[in-house]
Amino acid sequence: MADDLKAIARRALEEILPKGDVDGFRALIHPDCVNHDPPPGAPPGPDGMIQAMRWLKGGFSEPRFEIHQLISEGDTVVIDCTLHARHTGQFIGVAPTNQTIATRQVHIVRFQDGKIIEHTAVRDDLGLGRQLGVIPGRGGRAVPGSA
Repeated sequence: MADDLKAIARRALEEILPKGDVDGFRALIHPDCVNHDPPPGAPPGPDGMIQAMRWLKGGFSEPRFEIHQLISEGDTVVIDCTLHARHTGQFIGVAPTNQTIATRQVHIVRFQDGKIIEHTAVRDDLGLGRQLGVIPGRGGRAVPGSA
């Protein structure tokens, strides 16, 4: 079962989210899903999860999740990854910079009946803000040595 859940998590990040596949993503989300980290103004349920995917896809092109680790225990999968993309659309009020970004993330995903029932994310939003030039400080990549 752990390998099945890890495969679902991997598919979500490597195939569904980068394509912006709403139907594919909706098929993975339990109707009672709670996202503990929705984008500003988005509801915490399934519609908010879809909205988050569209929000990300609207701000960034060429998205690619580099998965560093997939760890599972019981009904939960932890994904340690880096999002690589190019800022080509409006994002959090920031006009497109065409800047390539790399931002580290950890997603904790709990499953029920093979679907995502709960999601929590820890992201390097400070590093992303610096890469986009929104937050003063050291620019460049948030993840040293990442490609």
